[in-house]
Amino acid sequence: MLQGLLTLPVLLPALFWAGYHYHVDRHLPEPPLNLALCFGLGVAAAGLSAGLYTLLGFAGWRLDAVALADSNLPGLFVYAVLAIGPIEEFAKLVPFVIVALRFKAFDDELDGIVYASFIALGYAAIENAHYLDFLPPLEAAARGFAGPVVHIAFASIWGYLIGHARLTGRPIVVPALAGFAVSAVVHGVYDFFALAHPTLSLLYAAAIVAGLWVWRLFVIRRLTRRTSARSQPRS
Repeated sequence: MLQGLLTLPVLLPALFWAGYHYHVDRHLPEPPLNLALCFGLGVAAAGLSAGLYTLLGFAGWRLDAVALADSNLPGLFVYAVLAIGPIEEFAKLVPFVIVALRFKAFDDELDGIVYASFIALGYAAIENAHYLDFLPPLEAAARGFAGPVVHIAFASIWGYLIGHARLTGRPIVVPALAGFAVSAVVHGVYDFFALAHPTLSLLYAAAIVAGLWVWRLFVIRRLTRRTSARSQPRS
């Protein structure tokens, strides 16, 4: 019973955001099994990310970001932008390109955002589970809802660009590279501000995610209207 309660900061946010995205995509919903698979791919992506960090350690480049925040902010910025952001976005991008793009149901531009978001949800769930051992219950609950928001926002960048390219019949290589580069840099800058101690830095981090979320809502609304218009019967 107690163990089940302790996992609520991980399970409830995942269910909430999964339900939110299923509602957003209600005009042309994706098969639930595809969404569940993408969530599982996000879990696997967390393992890939951990492996990449381990390789970074073998190369002598794995650093303690918290220690850098205390003693070397320029070093933290470089590490966040060149290591944290690229590793975590690459880990989420790989299963999207290898598996999600092959779904027969990938037939709408919004699908790129939806599938990328479910991969991000799985990734965030593992990350939140890791922090359960280090945070008090209220902080764990707060992180449980905030963590998915952050990962979803970053993944939506490359998810949208790749999905748009595929559904318009263009090669995905350039959009994938561009989306990865932008999301990795933005992710790194966000982590830099989130880890730096001054309160103003946290406001900058929140502003980055809020800006991405506004952009994301705008894109989803536009694509949803387009999908809804196509699904209306013609008189």
